[in-house]
Amino acid sequence: MASEDEGDSYAALGALGDPVRRRLYRLVAAAPEEVGRDAAAEAAGISRSLAAFHLDKLVEAGLLVVSYRRLSGRTGPGAGRPAKLYRRVEGEFAVSVPPRSYDTAGRLLAETVERAGLERELQAAAKAEGVAAATGADLEEVLRERGYAPFWDGEVLRLRNCPFHALAQEFPGLVCGMNLALLDGLAGEEWTPAMETCAGGCCVALSKNKNR
Repeated sequence: MASEDEGDSYAALGALGDPVRRRLYRLVAAAPEEVGRDAAAEAAGISRSLAAFHLDKLVEAGLLVVSYRRLSGRTGPGAGRPAKLYRRVEGEFAVSVPPRSYDTAGRLLAETVERAGLERELQAAAKAEGVAAATGADLEEVLRERGYAPFWDGEVLRLRNCPFHALAQEFPGLVCGMNLALLDGLAGEEWTPAMETCAGGCCVALSKNKNR
């Protein structure tokens, strides 16, 4: 019998079976701020009513959360009704059939590395992995494919999502150091990654080297 958490994961991932719903989820998940119905509809190329329907289905599935805010910034009489805004929930959903325990293995490996004081060795391996995986393709697209959900904040490329979130919560120093080294190798000489946490996202941000 599936556990309650596993049942929630099936329900959440099942909600993404519809292609329009997947498109809307990706739009909201990649956005640096909350997204309203009008903006979501325009970006997805669908009607506002259809966007509202699918966005609310994603809320019911536990993939998005809702807040209300007047987009004009005005208050008081005549300011209008607050807009319904959507953002991605924190946390993650995972389903494997049959069940697997990769999270347990990852936690045990991280704990062993930390206890043995092998942080430098881990970072060296992570950077080598990044260098080996670098393809010369557009870095923003590579990061998007790896689940980082990059977005521009002025001249800084920030990462809305941490692919190692669960482990980073338990072993922040170890995992964030590994992640920085991995991105250093992946980014190459044109970029400089640095520890600069994005609220609710990744611990690393990247800046393009101006002398390149």
